Amino acid sequence: MERYVAFLRGMNLGGRRIKNDELRLPFEALGFDDVATFRASGNVVFGVGKSDADELTTKIEATLAEELGYAVPVFLRSATELRKVAAREPFETDRLVASMGKPQIAFLPAAPKAPARKEALASASDDDLLALSGRELYWLPSGGISETDLDLKSLESILGPWTMRTKGTIDQIASKHFA
Repeated sequence: MERYVAFLRGMNLGGRRIKNDELRLPFEALGFDDVATFRASGNVVFGVGKSDADELTTKIEATLAEELGYAVPVFLRSATELRKVAAREPFETDRLVASMGKPQIAFLPAAPKAPARKEALASASDDDLLALSGRELYWLPSGGISETDLDLKSLESILGPWTMRTKGTIDQIASKHFA
């Protein structure tokens, strides 16, 4: 059995509120095993027999749209992929210690091509460090996300849609569900 985590974009933002139990139901209806949610921010861990990740993503998005009544972009990672994301430390320790912000990880639908990578990384500054690895953008803000001068909308237009989590959340999911 393969284990995955689905990172859902836009859950419990604005006027949308969904409880973890309600979020777990569509995944169970799809026949997934050991479905668990992590925090109330759209992180769903599950097991499934051998499957294609792209097909799973399409199936989950369609089911969530039908059940919830709105589109929910899904960023799917296997247990192996998530462990690698959690293990990656792209920023120097002294920069992490000096920062008042929490390291962030943006999950992208695909690895950006070279021109997009170059343009995105050019957005970094001494206050907002960026690193790309595969389908993830790592960001070390100097303070709170709302305090940054980094143009996140512009960055997202370069890299494509994403959903973002703190590195701490990713580390906790990896250790709790994929150790």
